[in-house]
Amino acid sequence: MERLDPRTTHGTPDPLVHGGQGAFLGDTPGGTFDPWRYRDDAGVTGVDLVGYKVEANDGGIGKVDRSSHEVNSSYLVVDTGPWIFGRKVMIPAGTVNHVDHDERKVYVDRSKDQIKAAPEFDETADPDPAYRDKLGGYYTDTYSAIPPGTAR
Repeated sequence: MERLDPRTTHGTPDPLVHGGQGAFLGDTPGGTFDPWRYRDDAGVTGVDLVGYKVEANDGGIGKVDRSSHEVNSSYLVVDTGPWIFGRKVMIPAGTVNHVDHDERKVYVDRSKDQIKAAPEFDETADPDPAYRDKLGGYYTDTYSAIPPGTAR
């Protein structure tokens, strides 16, 4: 499956086709970003991603330490190792662009700086709705900050 470069302008289909359910199977109504849901074409279904390397759009950030496949609440916890002083980060499932199972890599559509600037992950807070709202809002804002007309 061919992936689009997010730094290149591409034409996109009308997100309001198919009764307002988005242009692609499984997209949210109106083509909105859902941070807590894996994209249907990401290649995640039924796969344990623990141990996979994680690649931002400008380089590696670490390995998956934990993954969740909860409905409307999916995420990855990534151990960044020495990259940001051994810190772990939670990355909402919606940022996963695709998975290469042969190379055991998860590709996310954010930069290293965007991930580094995300609200700090607290392992005791991950089920906390306020933390999840804050993190989801941050990644939704970084998603909407991508210039119009670019691939997402």
